[in-house]
Amino acid sequence: MPESKNNAREINNIDVVIPVFNEAANLDALIERSINALKDRKYGFRLIFVDDGSSDNSVAVIEKWIVKNKKNIAVISLNRNYGQHAAITAGFESCTGDVVVTIDADLQNPPEGIPTMIDKMNEGDYDIVSTLRGGGRKDNCFRHLASSAKDYMVRKITDSNMRDSGCMLRAYRKEIIDVIIQCKERFIYIPVLADSFANKTAEIVVEHSERASGDSKYNVWKLMQLFFDILTGSSFMPLRFLTVFGGIMSVVSILFSILLIVLRLFHGAAWANNGVFTLFAILFFFIGIQFFIFGILGEYICRISMDVRKRPKYLVSFKKGNIENK
Repeated sequence: MPESKNNAREINNIDVVIPVFNEAANLDALIERSINALKDRKYGFRLIFVDDGSSDNSVAVIEKWIVKNKKNIAVISLNRNYGQHAAITAGFESCTGDVVVTIDADLQNPPEGIPTMIDKMNEGDYDIVSTLRGGGRKDNCFRHLASSAKDYMVRKITDSNMRDSGCMLRAYRKEIIDVIIQCKERFIYIPVLADSFANKTAEIVVEHSERASGDSKYNVWKLMQLFFDILTGSSFMPLRFLTVFGGIMSVVSILFSILLIVLRLFHGAAWANNGVFTLFAILFFFIGIQFFIFGILGEYICRISMDVRKRPKYLVSFKKGNIENK
């Protein structure tokens, strides 16, 4: 249980985990703004960049800053691209601060919002402080609609109250991060997983800006992958829904069969072309339902298979800066 406000958990140091994939054009501004936002605070800070297999010179830009400020900057380089949440998990495993903050490298969420989150965490001794993208979303209509639909789905299938699960600017107590690291499943969605362990959470509004440079790394296919990761990794609701739906359809099928028998007795076989089209309609409907059910079951079985293998989520090539090399 959290301590009372009078005995709030002290924050002496924070770690900021930043996944990077081909963001060289944004890194200089991101690092400079982050240092300026955090350098005069009562707590120490460290920026931990996780290069997720970038093909540009992202690592070279970070290394240039490490030479100038080795105390506050570190980089973990993965040998190829494993995805945003795997990269963040790699950063978590090297965190030692009392609070861990996650932020994207595209500058759509301001690093100047980090101190505000820490102040909010101190104010109510929260386990997690999340952010809501304010000032009008600067994404295109497709991304905005897809994000809104995903947030609605997350709330429904996970019983979470998060209103903007897609915003990665978040602050977590180290205890929450330690528990996340213990979770060995391969497919995780960090905001939902962290929220399931938290006792006390809060949300604040931060400005949302247009991407400073480059394009979003989430295309339609990756958004679909993220949808299934959340669906099958955070809830058993689809299986329960299918069980109830299957029972209802069985009852409806029996009632419909009785209706067909009665109509055939009263009107003869010619009333519906001897029942051929009706039978085809029923058959195709149930074939579609079966394929849908098999697809959902296949998603779960695939994830079970991957988790049973217990393969590493990523492979680290090297670490530089203020970070322990394990």
